Amino acid sequence: MNLPDRGPAQVRIGVAIAVPEPYAAALQAARGRLGDPLADAIPPHITVIGPTVVDESVLDAVVEHLEKVASETSPFRVHLRGAGTFRPISPVVFVALAEGIAECEQLETAARSGVLSQDLRFNYHPHVTVAHEVSEADLDRAFVEMADFDGVFEVDRLWQYEHGDDGVWRPQRSFRLAGERTAP
Repeated sequence: MNLPDRGPAQVRIGVAIAVPEPYAAALQAARGRLGDPLADAIPPHITVIGPTVVDESVLDAVVEHLEKVASETSPFRVHLRGAGTFRPISPVVFVALAEGIAECEQLETAARSGVLSQDLRFNYHPHVTVAHEVSEADLDRAFVEMADFDGVFEVDRLWQYEHGDDGVWRPQRSFRLAGERTAP
């Protein structure tokens, strides 16, 4: 995993949509079974803002920003279905979104502004990683094994995670999505 360097008085954070049970356990088990070394360190999620280093002094501003974004974002439905890959650009296999893509993109754009404004290495593509930093054979196996994955859930909150010195990403704070729902 490509992580930005962190200095003294800084924290490495990420912003994501947590995948709920029973899908989280199934996806984490699959990631472990597929040999991904980060299976136990990264809870199943849809990234909104990838690993970002911020000064501890601006954490309150980050929280305020995410509260505002969440207050203006309506809850929405995500349908996870099937497998995808970023190969040959990046050695990743993921579970794809069949529904909720536009809402995730809008959420990412809103979150990646203000105090969290940053350039992206790749275009934003919401997904749930199930294999990364594994052999080509394991990537192939992941693609086949996850082809039939199917799960639907309601997204009602956004999470701020922190990357610990032990390499584990842990949820720190949730932000309830409170925007008005629009008619389908």
